[in-house]
Amino acid sequence: MSKRGWILFVALGIIWGTPYLFIRIAVADLSPAIVVFSRVIIAAALLLPIAIHQGHARTLRTHWKGILTFAVIEMCIPFGALGVAEKEISSSLTGLLIAAVPLINAVISRQLGLDSVWDARRIAGLFIGFIGVGMLVGFDVSASNYWAILICFIAASGYALGPIIITKLLSDAASIGVIAWSLLVAGVIYLPIVIFEIANDSWRAPGVTDVSTQAILSVIALAVLCSAIAFVALFALVDEVGPTRTTVITYINPAVAIILGIIILSEPITTGIIIGFPLVLIGSVMATRRNVAVT
Repeated sequence: MSKRGWILFVALGIIWGTPYLFIRIAVADLSPAIVVFSRVIIAAALLLPIAIHQGHARTLRTHWKGILTFAVIEMCIPFGALGVAEKEISSSLTGLLIAAVPLINAVISRQLGLDSVWDARRIAGLFIGFIGVGMLVGFDVSASNYWAILICFIAASGYALGPIIITKLLSDAASIGVIAWSLLVAGVIYLPIVIFEIANDSWRAPGVTDVSTQAILSVIALAVLCSAIAFVALFALVDEVGPTRTTVITYINPAVAIILGIIILSEPITTGIIIGFPLVLIGSVMATRRNVAVT
């Protein structure tokens, strides 16, 4: 990997380790739909003028199918799913479950013919990784919130598909235009839900009358850091190292999520984290690492 690739890899890995904390804080006061809508609209407002100024306004017309697909799969579904899940489970566990993204991406890439070179080591890596996920779920989840785990895996599947969508449908489009329009499209998709919640006074979390400053700042951080800046870095990283290796940033994300959860939210280090997380990392490395021919 080039120096630029490493810088993008580390930066994005750290940045995308923070959303779980911000989401957890935000959904304590706001509905998940309001959090997602505010996040994408603020980010779109930051990036769209830049895209238009740079002459990328017509990207929506030339690549609308890819933009719509990316907005739904990479933004609408995962963002909303994580907001709902984090009302039930910790930010640390959520971040750890999203560590399954490289495993899911490896399977999908195999099925789509994007990564046909497989051997016993990579297959073993998949099994080890999914056993690690099972450990996380088995030790840290009660019967009452298994649905939150399912929602996390739906989010992980969306994140796994995102880099593939970029490669297959959007590789020839200006990244800033794609990101800006995708964020706006995601906001339009969530708008009817937001209107409904405002009309029914359900846009805040149950029992909340005054939205805290921490929740507002968390939404702003999700928009500026975790959306506007992060997606620009994501497109650059995919262009630099490809879709499969890009998903390996989720090796870093969970560690950041755990540290922030423990320090800021006082979340515990559980048995599932101690046993399951290393297995997920080992499995992901084995499943996504390709053989290099020696000559």
